[in-house]
Amino acid sequence: MAKNFDALADSVVELVGGKANISFLTHCVTRLRFNLKDRGLVNLEEIKKIPGVLGAQWSGDQLQVIIGQAVADAYEAVCKKAGLAKQAAVEENLDGDTPKGPRGVKGVVDAIFGGISGSLTPLIPALIGCGMIKVILIFLDMLHVPADNATYQLLSFAGDAGFYFLPILIGAFAAKKFGANMALGMVIGGLLVYPTFAAGVGAGTAYSFLGIPVYGATYSSTIFPIILSCAVMAPIEKFIAKHSPEILRSVLEPLLTILIMIPLALCALGPVGSFLGQYLSAGVLWLYNTIGFLGVALLAAVMPFVIMTGMHGAFVPYLMQMLTAEPYMEPIFFPALIISNINQGIAALAVAVKSKNTEVKSTGLSVGVTAVIAGVTEPAMYGVNLKYRTPMYGAMIGSAIGGCVAGLLKASIHAFAGASSVIALPLFASAEQPSNLLFMVLAVAVGAVATFAATWMLYKDEAK
Repeated sequence: MAKNFDALADSVVELVGGKANISFLTHCVTRLRFNLKDRGLVNLEEIKKIPGVLGAQWSGDQLQVIIGQAVADAYEAVCKKAGLAKQAAVEENLDGDTPKGPRGVKGVVDAIFGGISGSLTPLIPALIGCGMIKVILIFLDMLHVPADNATYQLLSFAGDAGFYFLPILIGAFAAKKFGANMALGMVIGGLLVYPTFAAGVGAGTAYSFLGIPVYGATYSSTIFPIILSCAVMAPIEKFIAKHSPEILRSVLEPLLTILIMIPLALCALGPVGSFLGQYLSAGVLWLYNTIGFLGVALLAAVMPFVIMTGMHGAFVPYLMQMLTAEPYMEPIFFPALIISNINQGIAALAVAVKSKNTEVKSTGLSVGVTAVIAGVTEPAMYGVNLKYRTPMYGAMIGSAIGGCVAGLLKASIHAFAGASSVIALPLFASAEQPSNLLFMVLAVAVGAVATFAATWMLYKDEAK
């Protein structure tokens, strides 16, 4: 049964400065994320005290209110209380302008990551669904179901659709994020993956536009070319709209925008974005091959603090690049995240088992199960592990050990995970690497045992 968040919504809206102070509102898996016009109106300490709020913090210029796995219900209640349209709140700025963050280098970095994240986040459900269908296909391959089976083929079409046409999907949300027309963003995305163009590039055809050579690249399943294109298209479209005669604007705005974007997308921005994606993947794989298991172990150990600061969202572009194009697998972040999340729950469960206090037992059990099964770790972190400190140390020790095992065995995930917990383990199944799933299960098991043992030794039951 869904929890009633009306009282929470009343308090949150009031303490962030009211509806008039909200310029952008969205939510992730566990947090409400506010961009506000005047952060001086926010009463952060009082927000933390609201029943149902697990914590609140600033990440850059964004206020994050930690709710837990029921965040979607809380989000709807806040939208209702503030009179915000849900669709607008999730995908676009409520004022129609990009929220202005701090200036300088930090402001530029925040703006870049904000633009990329805002373009990709709405697509995560589609990628999860398509990714899980691909996992089903992997198991069908293991069962030797023939590839020409009609059901297999249709499942394959559905699994590939979300990835192959990714530039079109991203084009809609990237255009909206940067303030351009969504339909034009989809057109540019469609241009990049147009079948005849893709086939011509594959056959070695040398295209040009008004004598300007077009770089021969295939853009299916790419993310950076369309994001760059939409970021550049937005000011171009606004300029054309501003300087077009009102009577001709409805024709000139889309026509001129597309005509200008054809050479920009195919001759400049597309190739640059393609190189960015390729070098990002190559760079991460080089780092992985250089530092190996130590990188996975270190990231697994510090992952709770990455999550606490909200910086895990900065990894989304990297994850999508790795899982939607070559090499179609990711060996560092997701293994570390899953191991860390599970061990946050294991540490809380260890406290529940060892404590003689009924309330501590109940809390540890509930938040521990939530972290292990659902991958929602904030209740365990804030309710138990950070509260008593030593369980956090135990989780970090166990996660480092589990990360070492995953890194040494080169366990890698092969599809985008919806829940970073035991539920995500089937995504490590691979027809090409049959032992990959077993290796990850082993890493998780070793890390869990180490976490439980370390927490049991470190934690002292303070409550009588």
